[in-house]
Amino acid sequence: MKNRSLFVQSRSAQFFCGFLIAAASLLLSSCHSADYYYYKFPQYTFANRPIPPSKLANRVMVSYTANGAQGGLQMLDSLRDIRGNVEDTIKSFPISGYSSGYPSLIYNFPEQVRGYVYSDSDGSLAVVDYSKETASSNGGASFTPRSSSVAVPSLFTHFYGAEESAGQLVVYDNVASRTFALNLPNVYKVFVNQGDTVALAMVRNSNAIYRILKLNANQFPTTQQAMQTIGAVDCQPYNVPVYCVVPVASPQDPANMFDHPINAYFSLDGSGVYILNCGPECGGTTASVTVLEPGALNVNTIPTTPTYPSAYQAQILVPGGVTTAVSDGTTLYVAGQQLLTDGLFAGNLSTINLATNTVTGKYSISDGTHSKILFADDNTLWIGSQFCATGERAKLGQNYNCLTRFDLGTKTAAIVPAVTPGSQSAIVKYPNTDNNLYYYGSLTGLCWVQNLHKVYTAYGGQVHAFNTADGSEINNTLITVQGTVLDVTYMDAVTNSAN
Repeated sequence: MKNRSLFVQSRSAQFFCGFLIAAASLLLSSCHSADYYYYKFPQYTFANRPIPPSKLANRVMVSYTANGAQGGLQMLDSLRDIRGNVEDTIKSFPISGYSSGYPSLIYNFPEQVRGYVYSDSDGSLAVVDYSKETASSNGGASFTPRSSSVAVPSLFTHFYGAEESAGQLVVYDNVASRTFALNLPNVYKVFVNQGDTVALAMVRNSNAIYRILKLNANQFPTTQQAMQTIGAVDCQPYNVPVYCVVPVASPQDPANMFDHPINAYFSLDGSGVYILNCGPECGGTTASVTVLEPGALNVNTIPTTPTYPSAYQAQILVPGGVTTAVSDGTTLYVAGQQLLTDGLFAGNLSTINLATNTVTGKYSISDGTHSKILFADDNTLWIGSQFCATGERAKLGQNYNCLTRFDLGTKTAAIVPAVTPGSQSAIVKYPNTDNNLYYYGSLTGLCWVQNLHKVYTAYGGQVHAFNTADGSEINNTLITVQGTVLDVTYMDAVTNSAN
């Protein structure tokens, strides 16, 4: 009986141990299933995009610098608003292979599953493979450090750079694998449409605009002959030139066609080019939008004499100021500043009816130099600017932050975050390292996290995210990045227009 009792106890112990092992296995299996559930992709991904190594389906890429000489790119999970994985076993998701010091601008092309990052410190234009989450200089370009402006079309057949210090407008021809440096003193802006058929350049403190044209093979034996025949400012190379830069003029009123142009917006249907004339904000007299016909500006439309066909279509005066714009196809939304009688500037959003070319509304928004504008979820428009603390709002003791949420339905604008300078209760919820409770600083990056009702920003040198439904700020504790944040982009957007 004693042996039998020992046998029963032994079998019971074995059964109990087996139960524990089975339970542990089930628990581990459940954990594995949970991991799989957290990062599960559908059987067919959107547009057949590959599943990235990070397994993140909603990636916001952040560019940052540590000290001006060392920088990097990091991805955030914008679905969960975290910088690591759910299990916290991976602390961050960097873009491998990127090491430039000051990645100031990201050019986002989710439709092509890639992006380009310009670094102000070394002039490099690196390409980022969104499917592999890697960066490389192969397929990119190298401009002069601190180039004033870089333009990248979605076809990637050319890259354009305005190198103000050298006085050169640079064309990287990726089809011919050649680089052309056109002499254009004080050039500081360059823009190109997505079809890469119109490339425009602007000169600082000037009312002139120039366009790039590509000559037919062996059309002119020398640059000097090309300049004499078609009135070009410069052509390159000197012998058998390939590219020229020529002025954009209007026979009707060439002197007043532009007033300190600062930006160019290309219409959605390709029918118009909207030149944004900064006017008083840039030392001129009148802010306006000049509408040009793109056919006359085509890179392949080569004049036979210095008298070019006019591209002029219309001139729209915008008293509220204009430095950036976006359109929904029927309305052009332009943001800028108006000079007031006290000598300060006040920010405004103006709406322009594209059918009649008339201003239909003006709304007070954040002060500062407006350079970011995009649509987002919940029928909203978001506008970002820089250097907002010296405008009319700061003088009046109002909220003088640099981000505005505009409700397209109610036509109302709100500065975000919602603070009241000097108040003990209405303060920023997640201050930057300077611990300023009323002002984040300049906004240098803005992206729409499509269908998740969020926008992410590079705001005062750090990442801040906001709900599009009401403008409230999302807790940024788990999405901050070590260093100074320069730009943000939504890598998994449905279209290229999310930035």
